[in-house]
Amino acid sequence: MNTWTKNAADTRPEADWPAAISDNIAWALLVTTALLIFITMPKMKHAFDGITVYLLLVIMVGAFIPVLRFFEKRWTDIDDAKAHDPALKGAFRRDQVALWLLTVGVPLLLALGFGTAFPD
Repeated sequence: MNTWTKNAADTRPEADWPAAISDNIAWALLVTTALLIFITMPKMKHAFDGITVYLLLVIMVGAFIPVLRFFEKRWTDIDDAKAHDPALKGAFRRDQVALWLLTVGVPLLLALGFGTAFPD
């Protein structure tokens, strides 16, 4: 095939929903952990002493992993034909938005709750 005559529609990559959700999940785990460390933990230090805050961090990250696994399992269990189906873009975006709302929302709500319950 002559690559000089391809139009833009021919060069677009095919959708790969399982790979795309795996990328989102990897970033979501990093973002959640960073938010928990830098926003939630300083608020928790007013409520708990010593190593308890760090143990709770491990528990919170560990509790978030099954949520991430839920989103991943929904997309990795589809067959190869559907894994590249452009018609699934809407469903993928819905799951992507829900994933990122949980990723950002849960640590911020926890920080707000600890900040309200245990003011400086």
